[in-house]
Amino acid sequence: MANLKEIRGRISSISSTMQITRAMKMVSAAKLKKAQDAIVMLRPYSEKLQELIQNVNSSSDPDQISVYAQKREVKRILFIAVTSNRGLAGAFNSSIVKELNAQFQNKSQYEVEVLSIGKKAFDAVRKTRTVYSNESAVYDNLNFDAVAHVAEAVMSSFTEGKFDEVYLIYNKFVNAATQEVTTEQLLPISMPENTEPQVETDYIFEPNRAEILDNLIPKSIKTQVFKAILDSVASEHGARMTAMHKATDNAQALKNDLVIFYNKARQAAITNEILEIVSGAEALKNS
Repeated sequence: MANLKEIRGRISSISSTMQITRAMKMVSAAKLKKAQDAIVMLRPYSEKLQELIQNVNSSSDPDQISVYAQKREVKRILFIAVTSNRGLAGAFNSSIVKELNAQFQNKSQYEVEVLSIGKKAFDAVRKTRTVYSNESAVYDNLNFDAVAHVAEAVMSSFTEGKFDEVYLIYNKFVNAATQEVTTEQLLPISMPENTEPQVETDYIFEPNRAEILDNLIPKSIKTQVFKAILDSVASEHGARMTAMHKATDNAQALKNDLVIFYNKARQAAITNEILEIVSGAEALKNS
């Protein structure tokens, strides 16, 4: 049985840990509001941009297919895995790594490379898979231009034929307690076929439809990558806030158990001392 000094040390250590987890929870809660506002504002823009591309493309010449929509025989695939640079966020990072490994199994017949956005993804695959690039530094100054630079490199690799398909794997933010692991095909982009008659919209194109699509589609791809990263950032803060809340509650429960155990052990020690004193006094009296 641990002595009283060891128990006091454990209680003190748990109290210090509780202060850290409580502070981390408060920091993540403060950052979550800003990250949540950013993704909530970007989603309507991204969805409207996709809708606009589909509307403009609906009446275009089927022979004029964008270079980013061209499908070819699949031989090489690139996975863009979005995680965080730090841990202590519950299953936030491990769920992405798990999904990534599942995709490796499903696409085992192809050559696969990984573009990691976040150190946790890079650490998980660097020893077992071919890493196309590690772009964890985008978190140092997260903005659209930094992400666009990464997306442009991926788009160039696709148009040059280095990859036949590109997929995004990230945590989609639902709320502070819920994140959905999402796998999206980034390239080639999917252009819906007009299988049903649609209401024609009278568009006036300036300068022309093809040039408009050539500008909108790259912007849409960059926005899709940026949205995935913003989703991941908001999910990270939500997951860390939830994890630190649970860690604080568990530490409090453990501390309460140790305090009860300490009081019982202290009471037993005092009782033993009293018994020894009484026994000594009786022995002296009898002698």
